[in-house]
Amino acid sequence: MQLMIYGLFVLLGVHVVPLVFPRWRQRQIGRFGERSWKGVFALVALAGLVLTCIGFGQARRLPLVLYAPPPAMDHLNALFTLVAFVLTAAAYVPRNHIKAAVGQPMLLGVAVWASGHLLATGLLHDVVLFGAFLAWSVPMAIWLRQRERLEGVVHAPGTLRGDVVTVVIGVIAWGSFAFWLHRWLIGVDPMSGMH
Repeated sequence: MQLMIYGLFVLLGVHVVPLVFPRWRQRQIGRFGERSWKGVFALVALAGLVLTCIGFGQARRLPLVLYAPPPAMDHLNALFTLVAFVLTAAAYVPRNHIKAAVGQPMLLGVAVWASGHLLATGLLHDVVLFGAFLAWSVPMAIWLRQRERLEGVVHAPGTLRGDVVTVVIGVIAWGSFAFWLHRWLIGVDPMSGMH
């Protein structure tokens, strides 16, 4: 569990520091160059992700039940995760109404994904993992949205084409993950209701 917590601290923290300290970030870019900055940033984030994954795998060997959600929560989690994938797609597809409305759809997607998993799983390591992502994503989304408003950032207006592409990509990505990748990467079949 400790290793997972260290990994989460690194993974989530490395995404907070440049946003909270933009001048420091600019100084580092000026000192080392943008390519070097992005390289170091990616390596630190990857190290945090690896530590989180290894720590999560270790914590799963000694599960501790905090609460036992009803089986119906698995289905609700599948719906939450579908919404999360569509929101994540909205962050990258140009000119969709979701991004125009919420500004930070990927962070909102992380919050929805984490919330769904907290509803469906009650093991300590799950609560720590998904609780950390929820506690990180909601304040970040609010803070970045407020900063955009203060800076007068206006996202491109949405179009029907942008919305359709967003939903199609989100649904395909969700289907691939739910029916194949989740079992392969995580070792859990989310469609079987087994945790």
